[in-house]
Amino acid sequence: METRFLGEPVTVEFDVEPTLSKSPTCPQRILRPGQTLAIVAVLEEWRDYRRTGRMRANMQADHALLASQRGSWGVGRFFFRVRVEDGRIFDLYYDRAPTGHAGRAGSWHLYRELLS
Repeated sequence: METRFLGEPVTVEFDVEPTLSKSPTCPQRILRPGQTLAIVAVLEEWRDYRRTGRMRANMQADHALLASQRGSWGVGRFFFRVRVEDGRIFDLYYDRAPTGHAGRAGSWHLYRELLS
């Protein structure tokens, strides 16, 4: 399947806020400038807890293996493949990495659009 890379930070909305901010469920809406995309179906979910960049070198090998399976604070991404109300399919992810003091909760990104 062809994809179109977007890689843009987005704001999301939940009908009910997730209990754990670092382990969110899929949101109900994606907010882009001038556009609200209502999510009508979650097609797939997956998690990636691999440590990358300088984070990869700051942990002992046995601890890194365990962290790659269940995550550690501020490391990992939660991916959601979703269909929005107009039928388009997107991959969206939540990045657990903090973005400074104000962004301790992480950030949401619209990763790519899947084209038919």
